[in-house]
Amino acid sequence: MQTLIRLSQFVGKTFALWAALLAVLGYLMPETFKMLLPLVPWLLGIVMFGMGLTLAPADFKILGQHPKAVVVGVLAQFLVMPFTAYVLALVFKLPPEIAVGVILVGSCPGGTASNVITYLARGNVALSVAVTSISTLLAPVLTPAIFYLLAHQWLDISAGKMFISILQMVLLPIVLGVAAHMFFKKQTEAATGMLPLVSVVSIILIIGAVVAGSKPKLADSGLLIFAVVILHNGIGYLLGFLAAKFSKLPYDAQKTLAIEVGMQNSGLGAALAAAYFGPLAAVPSAIFSVWHNISGSLLASYWAAKAQRQSAPE
Repeated sequence: MQTLIRLSQFVGKTFALWAALLAVLGYLMPETFKMLLPLVPWLLGIVMFGMGLTLAPADFKILGQHPKAVVVGVLAQFLVMPFTAYVLALVFKLPPEIAVGVILVGSCPGGTASNVITYLARGNVALSVAVTSISTLLAPVLTPAIFYLLAHQWLDISAGKMFISILQMVLLPIVLGVAAHMFFKKQTEAATGMLPLVSVVSIILIIGAVVAGSKPKLADSGLLIFAVVILHNGIGYLLGFLAAKFSKLPYDAQKTLAIEVGMQNSGLGAALAAAYFGPLAAVPSAIFSVWHNISGSLLASYWAAKAQRQSAPE
């Protein structure tokens, strides 16, 4: 069991490597990975169920202790990334499917990987968990509403159907995970160490399936999507940091909200895009999954080194 837990921790820390590997394999062996496309919603459900298993009332204590920081984080999450995606789609004159994919990943809640990156960056982990959890719980309403507002000009979009999908793929698995934790606490806590492995395997399979399904068009649009994703992610970090700074939050909260805003639940974006708009629309989310873990790790390394220098005795 301890060996599996150590393997799980290793895989969780090297997520970006496995995500990039599966993206390459999906491109090289599309017929193998395209078979996974119908399973994408189920794979995302597994990730969300795992998130539900880890949630506890203590995760929301910070909402009562520091409500301002949580509110600023959630507002920034659902304002900065969607509108940044919309502006990038207009500036780069993106084709409809790609524009929709970029705006969709921007309209998603924060990703659970942000909690790990916040820890590595010496940020406020409790704040990170609270913002991720609350934005995820609000996603069934806010994600389709914001997405429809910004993206309906490109493609025909059913916000109602998307609302139902997010309930099924996100909220229901989380509720089931929380219930399982309540009724089978000892068993679920024993399995918690395995969750990074299960989550990483699920997400990288989604990435492989999405890349495989969009291979014919990736050769033409891959570099453009990658450039837009890098800008989207970087602007998210910057504006998240500035939102916290202008709100006069402490420095650890500024780092935390930068990470929370810049890192998205790209698995949800990929699942929704693949279900409603085709594999090409899911590619921005797939690339985001790879890139935000790389950029987040680099940012965390910088902030951790800075914190170590400041705490070192003169």
